Amino acid sequence: MALLRAPSVRIPPRAAVDRAKIELERRLGPSKVLTDAEACAPYGADDSDVEGRPPDAVVLAASTQDVATVLAVAEACDVPVTPRAGGTGRTGGAVPVAGGIVLATGAIARVKEIDRANLVAVVEPGVVTGDLHRAVEGEGLFYAPDPNSLDSCCLGGNLAENAGGPRAFKYGVTRDWVLGLEACLVGGKVLRTGKRTVKGVTGYDVTALLVGSEGTLAVFTEATLRLVPNPPAVGTLLALFSDVGAAARAVGAIVAAGVVPRCLEMLDAATLAAVRAQGVSIDDRAGAMLLVEVDGEGVEGALERVGEAASGQPGCVDVLVAQDAGQRDRLWAARRMLSKATRKLARHKLSEDVVVPRTRIADLLAKTDAIGEETGVRHLAYGHAGDGNLHVNFLWNDDAERPAVDLAIGLLMRATVDLGGTLSGEHGIGVSKAQYLPLEQSEDLIALQRRIKHAFDPKDLLNPGKIFPTAGHRAC
Repeated sequence: MALLRAPSVRIPPRAAVDRAKIELERRLGPSKVLTDAEACAPYGADDSDVEGRPPDAVVLAASTQDVATVLAVAEACDVPVTPRAGGTGRTGGAVPVAGGIVLATGAIARVKEIDRANLVAVVEPGVVTGDLHRAVEGEGLFYAPDPNSLDSCCLGGNLAENAGGPRAFKYGVTRDWVLGLEACLVGGKVLRTGKRTVKGVTGYDVTALLVGSEGTLAVFTEATLRLVPNPPAVGTLLALFSDVGAAARAVGAIVAAGVVPRCLEMLDAATLAAVRAQGVSIDDRAGAMLLVEVDGEGVEGALERVGEAASGQPGCVDVLVAQDAGQRDRLWAARRMLSKATRKLARHKLSEDVVVPRTRIADLLAKTDAIGEETGVRHLAYGHAGDGNLHVNFLWNDDAERPAVDLAIGLLMRATVDLGGTLSGEHGIGVSKAQYLPLEQSEDLIALQRRIKHAFDPKDLLNPGKIFPTAGHRAC
């Protein structure tokens, strides 16, 4: 069931859609073009709760030329296109809110090159992120971005949303690892942006602009990614606290101790209850947890400093260090299953991905609790405490509670901005957060971005209804 209504966008006329279908089949062959309603239906949604329109056609692209052809036909016939990679997005980025054509790039999925000498990988958008990790690690190399859906999400979507993950605290997000792109524009023109070198300041940084543009400016067909040598050692530590306030103070103490963990994750009391419900044994005294991972040289010394910083905080219940890779994997398995675990707690769940300065995490959690008390909406929070990125989940069972949930989400967005934060850390704006964009950005800034969009896509054919607020950005 879709929980978020699609925005009001222009729906293409039936005659235009029919012309596009005929032209796509003529130029690509019927095997690459789905038009049957049942076959197209799975491409009408992603992992968000955004309502879409059934696509009129789905193109299973197998090459850059296929992508360029679709975008040429779309412009000629004036039909919108929704790019889609793995379909794992959380804000509706791959949902076709205007119908039209879904352009699926999952079959463009080669790791074309791993260059050990120059620390570069050349990949296509359908490569699953976890598969890239395994491929480069087999060469003794490392690609850091690690969204929790890494075993199902694709690099095309990671690029479109500027995906992050637990390791972003130390290593940054997807944009920090992209050197260059091959991208197709509406009309079918193919561009190459960026470079293959770490340094380079030729012209505007169009590569950085395209990464995180949520499929509204261009469709990626290739990316050149930066690699580094694989860290020689990794260590993981679990710290339990009486409450999230104590855990938040420990985050500050860990950073002050001179340690830069590659991951610094926090779970609140309600989230720990959800994990316990899945059969994971966690000390009943714990009302919050930090999962800390360090890597590189001197791991044992870094873990010791982390442990001392955590245990020195009032409210620390216990500190445990993983003794082997098996224990590390079990700890991370519990973290990565949180989204699915929390879905079992209620009929409905909406997860909001917000960020505040690291020193304001405790304030955000206090604000969230106050919002829960004011609205009566059940909630829980977990996420990347190292960079202030928390996933606040609102849970409810009865449809009559929905107005209170909408109020709670709006209050959370306002509180986040008031604390110096931003509306999204790694999931993008998409459909679900578009109505809140003016809370964070000025009218002039939004207008400038709309002009950039118009320069790339004058007819607003590429992923319409995303990022910018329009009439109809409301909850069902």
